[in-house]
Amino acid sequence: MMIETIIGLLAAILTTSAFIPQAAKVIKTKQTKDISLFMYVIFVVGLILWLTYGILLINLPIIIANIFSLIFASIILYLKIKYK
Repeated sequence: MMIETIIGLLAAILTTSAFIPQAAKVIKTKQTKDISLFMYVIFVVGLILWLTYGILLINLPIIIANIFSLIFASIILYLKIKYK
């Protein structure tokens, strides 16, 4: 595996895992008043575009990072709308 791929995968793991505590807290507390709906809508659309870009380039780190980030960000966005 090339060093660029390893760095990309590590970056993907770290940036994606940053969403886990927020998603867990929202699921546990059902409190979303301090989370920006507009920010998460923009962010989810951006993640969809990044995922599309990664798929077009067949770039595994970009694909993996954005699949998992999209899952966690979508959970937070869904709960933000649900508990509004």
